Amino acid sequence: MTSALRDERIQSPRNLLEKVPEDHPTQLDTTVNHPDVWSTKGDIEGGFSDSNVDHASIHRRKPRVGRWGVAGLLGLVLLAQHFWPDIASRAFPIRAISKPVVDIDICPQVSAITPNSHGQLVESLDQEYATDEFKLKAYESLGGAVRIPTESYDDLGSTLEDPRWRVQYDFHSYLETRFPRAHASLRRTKVNTFALVYHWQGSDDTLKPLLLAAHSDVVPVNPATFDDWINPPYSGYFDGEWIWGRGSCDDKPGVIGSLTAIESLLERGFEPTRSVVLAFGIDEERGGITGARAIGKYLLETYGEDSMAMIVDEGGGFSDESGTIFATPAVAEKGYLDVRIEVLTPGGHSSRPPKHTGIGILSNVVTELEAHPHEPKLIRGRTYYQGLQCRAKYDDSLPPALRELVEDSLFSDEKLHELETQLLDFDPDFYAQAGTTQAIDIISGGVKVNALPEAVFAIANHRIADHSSPSELMDRFSGIVAPVAAKHNMSLNAFGKSINANDATWGEIRLSDAFNTALEPAPVTPTTASGPYELLSGTILSTLKSNLRTDDFPTSAVVAPALSLGNTDTKHYWKLTKHIFRYGHRGADDGYNGAHTINEAIRGEGFLEQIRFFTRLILNADETNLVD
Repeated sequence: MTSALRDERIQSPRNLLEKVPEDHPTQLDTTVNHPDVWSTKGDIEGGFSDSNVDHASIHRRKPRVGRWGVAGLLGLVLLAQHFWPDIASRAFPIRAISKPVVDIDICPQVSAITPNSHGQLVESLDQEYATDEFKLKAYESLGGAVRIPTESYDDLGSTLEDPRWRVQYDFHSYLETRFPRAHASLRRTKVNTFALVYHWQGSDDTLKPLLLAAHSDVVPVNPATFDDWINPPYSGYFDGEWIWGRGSCDDKPGVIGSLTAIESLLERGFEPTRSVVLAFGIDEERGGITGARAIGKYLLETYGEDSMAMIVDEGGGFSDESGTIFATPAVAEKGYLDVRIEVLTPGGHSSRPPKHTGIGILSNVVTELEAHPHEPKLIRGRTYYQGLQCRAKYDDSLPPALRELVEDSLFSDEKLHELETQLLDFDPDFYAQAGTTQAIDIISGGVKVNALPEAVFAIANHRIADHSSPSELMDRFSGIVAPVAAKHNMSLNAFGKSINANDATWGEIRLSDAFNTALEPAPVTPTTASGPYELLSGTILSTLKSNLRTDDFPTSAVVAPALSLGNTDTKHYWKLTKHIFRYGHRGADDGYNGAHTINEAIRGEGFLEQIRFFTRLILNADETNLVD
């Protein structure tokens, strides 16, 4: 979108007032590019702000016509609603307003962006990518990477001491053999022994580099499930359609796909103008505390703060919604907290048990936690709500009544709450998207069948809503556990704060950050009037519309911002740029059974499209003026 177009659409309140139709003196009729029409400069650059501005309060109402006239009074109302929402909401109640004053252009789209100066190159590469020879070579590149079991464990020690890291040596050797040109032309740096950073030098040092991130580690395979796999979990077998094995979806396609794109470009003699940096973590599946954390420090020391034009890591993909493809790059990410719950009680012989053993008390805690789940909450301007607006506008599979409700919720709190209720039944993902999630994933206790357990524990995993925080979650968690501790006459140590310590006579419950990995929700990547978002969106659309698939792939596509439910390695890269996108360009139907479970597999043609996406993104970024 050009700056001239933005200037035309985003107008001042005064300009809007001048457009009041003569035949409808109480209604403003204009089109803006964003629901936050009254936003400050900072709000426009960052999408919706986290301020207390009540974006629902711009409405139509019948004013009293006095000496200032209708336009003047409307101006006062609108300005009051923006700058003093609490006062204005009392003076001009929402319930008295029937329709919005502003005709909002929700979910604006950009045009597909195809390389221009590199047009012949990308067409030539597409022709090569379409050949069976290239496909089989690319599929085998991924299959070979899958055969190296780079499993990541929560209790991994130092890279210099824990032998379980050594499998990464095999992975390094494999990459060197499989991508010889990349290793001859790019500067490779090993960070903290096994994490990898590649630098592909561009001819113009004034341009900020494009950073592509991925990770080589995978979640372990439970040996008890080996027989449940259609093909062995580390076979890397291509059966003519699917590439099988752990890591085939998460996230070796990111590593192999980006290197394949670069290797192909080098084979054609391409020399970049903009530098490209690759960052491959080694323990993303446990928070990146050894790999990405060290990479982030290295990149800051080498390049400096705000040094990257944009970062693209694993994350969102695309799906077919009734004939329209919805691509959903994640521009925000939930926070994170693992809570360790320890129950410490006197031991003894099990022939004389207390009324409740430590395991029973821990069970009581878990039961209370699950009896008080976090409630999802819709908040205007948040990423999930923005994505919902896109679906209402472009997804024909959404029931008409629900689409209307989404539209009405922009201006009515009553409709917003009604929409929350509807989504609980309609969208299975609503709970995970719009609230903090809680899962008790680990429990342990007891050493002998005739000995009372003295110390038992469980760990609850939380993905914190983008409108919340770890401290808010800790307070809520403590509030739920405190009555259980009191019930059993136990003290409670909640994240370092003692509760009931003086009155308790039997045992203690301790709550703590299990791995010291508490994380605030990520800063929101700008989308409105953002060049990097436009570049990414345009690249996604051009890749989708020029796809090489042989199936009946829809021709209509929409890009909508999304919220990442997981926590990618990018949490260690926040200082490098404010333009962070979590997007892997994989179709929802291109994964056989998802990730982190049995029968992980990726459709070969889906992986090919990921390679094409990386290729086009590198070429588009090389010639664009949308990023620094």
